[in-house]
Amino acid sequence: MSQLKNLQPERVFHYFHKITKIPHGSGDMDKIASFCVDFAKEHNLKYYRDEANNVVIYKNGTNNLKNAEPIILQGHIDMVCQKTEDCTIDFTKDSLEVFVDGDFVKAKNTTLGADNGIAVACILAILESDSYTHPPIEALFTTDEEIGMIGATKLDTSVLTAKKMINIDSEEDDTMTVSCAGGSDFKVFFNFQRENVTGTEIELTLKGLQGGHSGIEIDKGRVNSNILAGRVLNHLKSTGFDLLSIDGGNKTNAITNLTKIRLCVNNKDEFIKEATEYLEVIKSEFTVREPDFTYQVTPLENGTFSAINKESANAIIYALTCVPNGVIDMSAEIKCLVETSLNLGILTTSENSTEMHISLRSNKESTMVALENKLNTFFSILPCEFSIFDKYPSWEFNNNSVLQKLYKEIYENETGKSLKVEAIHAGLECGVFASKIKDFDCISIGPTMFDVHTVKERLSVSSTERIFKILLKVLENCK
Repeated sequence: MSQLKNLQPERVFHYFHKITKIPHGSGDMDKIASFCVDFAKEHNLKYYRDEANNVVIYKNGTNNLKNAEPIILQGHIDMVCQKTEDCTIDFTKDSLEVFVDGDFVKAKNTTLGADNGIAVACILAILESDSYTHPPIEALFTTDEEIGMIGATKLDTSVLTAKKMINIDSEEDDTMTVSCAGGSDFKVFFNFQRENVTGTEIELTLKGLQGGHSGIEIDKGRVNSNILAGRVLNHLKSTGFDLLSIDGGNKTNAITNLTKIRLCVNNKDEFIKEATEYLEVIKSEFTVREPDFTYQVTPLENGTFSAINKESANAIIYALTCVPNGVIDMSAEIKCLVETSLNLGILTTSENSTEMHISLRSNKESTMVALENKLNTFFSILPCEFSIFDKYPSWEFNNNSVLQKLYKEIYENETGKSLKVEAIHAGLECGVFASKIKDFDCISIGPTMFDVHTVKERLSVSSTERIFKILLKVLENCK
């Protein structure tokens, strides 16, 4: 058994360890949804599963709260799958290699999936126990949150009766989140013809950047390797290369930390010299904010290659060089809150197309629309097609929230510390449910974790125990 067996709360980490053994990357939800259903059957609990693999498990209230108003406990069952270049794990079939390092649970060379597996584990630990006092629970496990909150959007909320919800998808245990950004994804297609060119194939790799969550870390100055690729290619245009392919990132909500470019050049030595000199300038520039940045300029074989035609290649490089990325505006109402941002998270090249997927976020609907219009205007002058998809609503602050008041009181009584109450720039499923359920009262909480969506992701054990105890206390006091 894993080291997690010795951690507290024991049943929470028992279920978390089980979850790390089940493939559950976004888009691969069947196995983890079946795990939740099997849990419900094993414990004789009523359940609901829909075509999107969302699962709701119902449990009656206990002790003096049998007739209290029900409450939703909610988390998502998909994870962001990232791994190091040398990692051989297949996320579609292999278990994660989890281990304990001091106060932290980590995964070897991959993301951990504590976002949001720890929420699922906490909820299952509550559902299985007969010793906790709580109102009727509607445990809601949603799918594909990390790729646009698809499960939450598709859920028929008529299967829920509760008007209160505790979302367990926040990442700082001293913080209660009460508002979040809405968002959309902007997809661009550069369709092209290829033409044969001769010369030396060069692979140019930009790597070692920090990456991170495109909502939470967007204001940290972290460099997006796809945007950096545009800068590098624009500088090197004078060398006369032909573009074969460019690929970076596989999640719109992750700041891309690795981009690979394939080129064909006629003067190998001149190109390598120019590229190396410029990349050394960039490396020196990044000393503080991206200390682990590195690159490789690797000559491969000589021959004839199928290159993207010049007009399309130039358009791709222009877009990567000039498209807005990162923080667009800060909130005037909430100190230090990013109001509007965007992130070029996915860049892929196939035989006849290069695709760009850009994640947009804003805490205001009007500024979201303005940013969408800005991208429409930018890309309309280029030889490409584009569309907006997977829009999700923002979650506005509720000044009359009963849950906010209850959680703050219990947290401060239990810890002797002040609770931070914050709005965040990241998206949460709370916004989707707030738009669907009338008179909805919701908060988002969670244990402390760091570097989610990266291979450095880690979960605090002591924080998990603390948040679980506070959650139980809140449930005991839900009238």
